[in-house]
Amino acid sequence: MDFKDYYKILGVDKKATSDEIKKAYRKLAIKYHPDKNPNNKSAEDKFKEINEANEVLSDAEKRKKYDALGENWNQYRQQENTADNFDWSQWTQQQQGGSRRYSGEEAFGNGGEFSSFFESIFGGGGGFGQSRNVKRKGQDYRAEIELSLEDAYHGTLSRIEVNGKTLEMKLKPGIKNGQVLRVREKGAPGMNGGPKGDIYLTLIIPPHPHFERREDDLYCDAPVDLYTAILGGKQLVITLKGNIRIDIPAGTDNGKVLRLKGLGMPKFGKPAEFGDLYAKVQIMTPKNLTAKEIALFKELSDLKNQKDNKSNNS
Repeated sequence: MDFKDYYKILGVDKKATSDEIKKAYRKLAIKYHPDKNPNNKSAEDKFKEINEANEVLSDAEKRKKYDALGENWNQYRQQENTADNFDWSQWTQQQQGGSRRYSGEEAFGNGGEFSSFFESIFGGGGGFGQSRNVKRKGQDYRAEIELSLEDAYHGTLSRIEVNGKTLEMKLKPGIKNGQVLRVREKGAPGMNGGPKGDIYLTLIIPPHPHFERREDDLYCDAPVDLYTAILGGKQLVITLKGNIRIDIPAGTDNGKVLRLKGLGMPKFGKPAEFGDLYAKVQIMTPKNLTAKEIALFKELSDLKNQKDNKSNNS
C-alpha cells in the first residue's frame, strides 16, 4: 500500500498548529464537498482524502502516532524497502497492539470508510477506534453575517448561504457585534443515524458614522447653534428611533453630555427594554455673519469687558 502524506494532502507544514490545520481543512472541505461537485468522482475521492488527513492531524494522539510512523517509513525507505514489503500489520501491532478496525465520519458530509493505510495504523485498540454502528453527530458549520446598526436596532430577516444551501434567519433586535448565534441541526448530516451538526453564526456590525455603541447604550454628537446654547431652546437630535427635539438649557457648555433615557439599543431578548442615548453638545460657531450681526457681537463684547472691569475694580 502507498504511504499517505497527510500534511501534503492538507497543504500544511509538519510544524503546523492545530488552528492552521483546521483552517486548511475547512477551506479544502468546502471546495471539494459533494454538494458543490455533484457526480464528480475525483472531487469525491479528494473529499474523502482530506477528511482522512484531518482525522489524523487534528487529533493529538493520532498525529503523534502518525509522525512516529513517518520516521519508521523513512528508515524502511533508506534500507531500500518498498511499500509492498513494508510489514504494516507487524508495525501496527508493535506500536499499538490489538486488532479492532476503525471507521470514521466525514466531517462535511456523509460517513465513509477510510483507506486501508489509515485502518492498518489506527485500526487497533488503545482508544482510537469507533464502532461502525455508533451514532455520531455531523460536523458543525460556521458563517458570518454582516448587518448595519439600524438592522441590529430593529431586527431583520437575513438570508445566508452555508455550504451551498440558503438559510433564512430572523435576527432579533439588540444583537451585538461579535455575538454568536447557534442554529441547531442545520449543519452536516450525522453518521449512522446520528443528529445533524449545528451552524454557528457570528454577527458583524461595522462602525456607524454617527453612533458609537457601548453595550446597550449609544453615544453621539449633538450640534447646537451658539444662540440656542446661550439662550436655551429646542434642538433636533438624530436617534435610531427617529428624529426628536430636545430641550437645551440656557447657558449649556460645549461638551456637555445629555442623557436621553430609553433611546439606546433594545436589549437582546428583551424588546421592551432599551439602553440610553448620550448626546454630547457640540456648539457651532455662526458663519457668514452680516455687518449688523458683527456689530451686535462687538457690542456684546464691549458690555462683557465693561462688566469684567467693574468686577475687578470693586
